[in-house]
Amino acid sequence: MDLSTHKDFPSLKANYRFTRDDEALLLEIKPLLESCVDEFLEGFYEFIWSFGKTADFLKDEAILTRHRGKIREWYLDLFGGTYDISYFMKLYKIGEIHVKLGLPTHYVNAAFNYVRVFTLGRANRQFKDKADLTDRLKAIERILDINLDVLTSSYREEEMSRFLSLSSVEKTLLGFLKKISSYFNYLLAIALVMVAFFAVGLFGYDVYLLFSGQAPVEKGILTILGSLLILWAAIELIHEEINHLRGGSFALEAFITLAIAALIRKILIFSLSSEKTTDVLLYGGLVLCLAIAYWLIVHPINPARRSA
Repeated sequence: MDLSTHKDFPSLKANYRFTRDDEALLLEIKPLLESCVDEFLEGFYEFIWSFGKTADFLKDEAILTRHRGKIREWYLDLFGGTYDISYFMKLYKIGEIHVKLGLPTHYVNAAFNYVRVFTLGRANRQFKDKADLTDRLKAIERILDINLDVLTSSYREEEMSRFLSLSSVEKTLLGFLKKISSYFNYLLAIALVMVAFFAVGLFGYDVYLLFSGQAPVEKGILTILGSLLILWAAIELIHEEINHLRGGSFALEAFITLAIAALIRKILIFSLSSEKTTDVLLYGGLVLCLAIAYWLIVHPINPARRSA
């Protein structure tokens, strides 16, 4: 990879106002942050495990150990005081590896948030009585921003190269499919709103049956609670679809939640009848299966972390 095809490193540093004084300050800070590298790594991995899908990339103990060594090396290089073409080439290669693995940029940005909070916190605590505290903090901010810029540039170039490699027919087809997909997403959002209105109607009907005396009090109350549960799940599903329209991932767990809510409503109604015992057990088994599926989606199995 030729870094000059995107931006040469002297101009990159100049754009961020990253000077030799900043390099010297980072080198002075290095002993402090080097002494707490183990604490940094411990917090870093605790942070990224919370993403939920980290196990998809750190699949076993060997990969985790190698990754930990690379993160340690990168962290210490942050304060090495030497930021030449070799340094930036190494950063770009890290970015290329992320692209090949399919690591979302969101994870990279989120991880940098942890790094920023940790390093600035330690520096502020150690040098709070120093007259050049502000300069030290700014130097850390700049080198982190530069790192994030270079790492994410790999994603931008990969997306651009993929698009440019397409033929005119493929580009036209891709644009058409994106438009169709967006229309269907809006149609789904409208349908979910309709479901929410129907859930409100169902709730109103259950209330009517209760107060009109057409339904026993106990059954009426349980039915109303079930209708409210479905309405709540439908509202949550609408929120997730809005996030999806804004660029978020598709929330399969929200649909599972709605299905669980509908089944629980059935269980609440059937639980009042001794003749529906088999149905209650059947619906209970379905709820259990859906609950397990929901848990596996939200908390994927992480063999590397389990063995640690």
